[in-house]
Amino acid sequence: MSVRTVNSACRNPAPPSDNAVRLPEPGAIRSYCKSRQATTTSRERCSVSGGEVAGILVAVFWAILVSFIALVLVRLAQTLKAATKLVADVSEQAVPLLADASATVRSANTQLARVDSIAADVQEVTANASALSSTVSSAFGGPLVKVAAFGYGVRRAIGRKAEPAPKGSVFAGKSLPSARRGSRRTRGKG
Repeated sequence: MSVRTVNSACRNPAPPSDNAVRLPEPGAIRSYCKSRQATTTSRERCSVSGGEVAGILVAVFWAILVSFIALVLVRLAQTLKAATKLVADVSEQAVPLLADASATVRSANTQLARVDSIAADVQEVTANASALSSTVSSAFGGPLVKVAAFGYGVRRAIGRKAEPAPKGSVFAGKSLPSARRGSRRTRGKG
């Protein structure tokens, strides 16, 4: 009895292999395919129905779809791995930067406290200077004005006695009264 192997849905004569299913001679099993008879002299032809073609097309479609989804998932995994690395790198760099920023803020706060105390001292000095100015103005202002006015009056009196004043001056037919000559006139500011 010779041995044949089955490699597909139809029985084709093929050399025996380790993975193939071993069947006895076709005479022993008359119907392997449902309505087909096996012959030992020629290869059998299997006719493929429309449903089987549709099944093969669906299987190929699903294989392509699964391959595409697997590719998308691999790319997504690579993207997530890169994003995780980026976040880790940013975290490693952000922690020292936040520590430096915190130290800078503390230093700025200390400097602002110093500037605040300096500003308070300047405000106090300004208030003291203003008070001193008003005190000096009130204490010496009145008498100083009186002394200045007295000095002006004395100079004017001495200046008038030194030169005699003419009674009237004649200029081209007009005479100027002597009273107007030395008086001070205020002009309106406009």
